[in-house]
Amino acid sequence: MNSRNWKKTAILVGIIVLMFGSMACSRLKARDRLNKGVRAYRDQKYQAAVDYFKEAVALDPALTNAKLYLATAYATQYVPGVESEENKRTGEEAIRAFQEVLNADPQNNSSIAGIASIYFNMGKFDEAKKWYKKRTEIEPGNAEPYYSIGVVDWTLSYKANMEARVNRLNNLPAKDPLPPKERDPFREQYSASVDDGLAALKKAVEINPDYDDAMAYLNLLYRQKADMESDAAAREADLNEADKWFQKAKDIKFKKEQLPPAPGQATQ
Repeated sequence: MNSRNWKKTAILVGIIVLMFGSMACSRLKARDRLNKGVRAYRDQKYQAAVDYFKEAVALDPALTNAKLYLATAYATQYVPGVESEENKRTGEEAIRAFQEVLNADPQNNSSIAGIASIYFNMGKFDEAKKWYKKRTEIEPGNAEPYYSIGVVDWTLSYKANMEARVNRLNNLPAKDPLPPKERDPFREQYSASVDDGLAALKKAVEINPDYDDAMAYLNLLYRQKADMESDAAAREADLNEADKWFQKAKDIKFKKEQLPPAPGQATQ
């Protein structure tokens, strides 16, 4: 090899060494920013944490933990029920950041759960349910997302039921059946989601037989189902089923309260 080729080779090697050295330096800086962000997050300095996590991602786009922490820091700052533009932007930033994680890791359950939770807190229940269902596909043995689906379905049907009772039926008591003019459209619009919610909650209880919260929502959803029945006997059967699940939830909660505290757990 002549001297000219040697020089070209040496220059190329030098460039490669500098490039890899720069990449290694960026990764070290990224991890430093990540660690500082984690400390800020633990100290509840969320905006400082966001800034550190953003720096970490910019320095090393492959650092998934930094992206996940960034999304979590945004999600922590989102306040459910506050309709300010700033709060909405914070929720949207959280969703975008979680989505960035999913772009690299489509099975990342923490991001899927985070998006579902943000949408639920935003009141975007159909979107939340879609993401809870994604969780059941990834974690079919986890009772929590099935429970969350049931909560969404109850929330949707309950809001519609109460709107009818309070606003159009002059505060009709919950114990009274809906009149046909309200019952029939209510059944048409929400019967499928109520059935879906009942199935999801029963799956949650099948996975976790002591899931008293899921049983409590089974009680509540059966009461929504009862308000869809045109037959008095069918309504009574739904209400009896609701009472059964209410009692089961109550019994299990009582049983849990009687258990001795876990080692190291404070007692009152």
